[in-house]
Amino acid sequence: MSMAAAALSEHLGPIVGPEQIITNSEHLRGYRVSGETPKALVRPGSDQEVAEIVRFAATERLTLLPTGAGTKRAMHVPAARFDVAIEMVRLDRVVAYDPDDLTLSVEAGVSLSRLAAVLAEHRQFLPLAVPFMHRATVGGTIASGVDSPLRQFYGTARDYVLGMEFVTGDGQVAKSGGRVVKNVSGYDLHKLMIGSFGSLGVITKVNFRTFPMAASIGAFIAFFRSVRDAARMRDRIAESPLRPLTLEVLSPLATELLFGDRATGVESGPRLIDTPSKAHWALLVSFAGSGRVRERYERDLRALADAGASAVLEENTTSAVLARVREFSPIALESSPGAVILRLTVLPGEIAEALDDLARLAGKQELPWAAMARGVGVIYLALLPTAQDGEVRSRVGRAIDDLFDAFRPRQGSLTLAWCADAWKQAMSPRKTTRNDLEQMRKIKRAFDPTRVFASDPLGAWV
Repeated sequence: MSMAAAALSEHLGPIVGPEQIITNSEHLRGYRVSGETPKALVRPGSDQEVAEIVRFAATERLTLLPTGAGTKRAMHVPAARFDVAIEMVRLDRVVAYDPDDLTLSVEAGVSLSRLAAVLAEHRQFLPLAVPFMHRATVGGTIASGVDSPLRQFYGTARDYVLGMEFVTGDGQVAKSGGRVVKNVSGYDLHKLMIGSFGSLGVITKVNFRTFPMAASIGAFIAFFRSVRDAARMRDRIAESPLRPLTLEVLSPLATELLFGDRATGVESGPRLIDTPSKAHWALLVSFAGSGRVRERYERDLRALADAGASAVLEENTTSAVLARVREFSPIALESSPGAVILRLTVLPGEIAEALDDLARLAGKQELPWAAMARGVGVIYLALLPTAQDGEVRSRVGRAIDDLFDAFRPRQGSLTLAWCADAWKQAMSPRKTTRNDLEQMRKIKRAFDPTRVFASDPLGAWV
């Protein structure tokens, strides 16, 4: 144990108990973020313990990084120094749950899988169908701001997070919002915490609105020879009375990745869908309702597909397919030694044009790629090189620079979401087209005046 680690253990021990502090260097390597390894890991058991840790860090000019199960750790970019990781897994209580009022309050360390089981007992759920679902925690999911395929119908977490408790950079326990749906008092400060990657505070408790489970679900998939044809069907659905649960446009390689054998290492199950060929784009739509409602969706979607190759999926297959779609990023990361994932937001009517540009720029560097575009205009692009040597790294870097140059003038944003640590260190850190970075940093100065939290306010690599 180094002198610095010993000193941290001595000071933090009285706050959380000696058994909740880890200073073993080998163990701490598992918490490395962008080349930085913390000197200590501390596991608080209450919001007051979190507040004491933050106040101690601010006094000693240490930097902190909150973490849950670590599933989104590769999306972080800390400051040059990263002293202590605050692991929130001990804050794992379901504080209050009223099924009749559709409201729920949980601590940040509760896992999504456990939360789903609790809600399922009352035929309810949260639309947090996010990557790494089997391991992710509530706090990490909300702090990372990752979206769900279900945003097509339910919106994002901003639409069903009712309130939150968090610890600010000066060690104060703050509350925003409430536990009930009709809460209009005060400012929605808790919404600033969504997607902030722990740069503004440590989330300790989250209040949600819950939703009834659908009686049954189904899905429809149609195949097209071009992205333009797939996007045109998306437009026809948007103009129709149909309101699907999810709507995704999948590139040929994305379809192969999600529904082929390579996905089973992340989300197990048999081969789910047979595609007409490896050159076809796919449009996947899911829906819910009674038997008559499902029949109407199937009939109308077949008509909108304009007699192309298509299939209706039964409920069991639909659940398995949606699980694969939810895990697109982990599946892509597992499929390539140097996988890089970028997240784009565009206007829904510009999906086809954006995907055309992505294909052209990735092809220019001879890089395999897969793309999944949500119907609302969020696109995930995975660059999937087959090697990880210096020459490949250069081509990936050039492709990323070309993408940012091409998308910077457009409405929307482009952000590098996932990238290997070694590659991050070799590339330029200018990796977002968002134009509100300075505004976000002003908010950080208000919440975290001493910069005790290591994350950048946008969390992603900037």
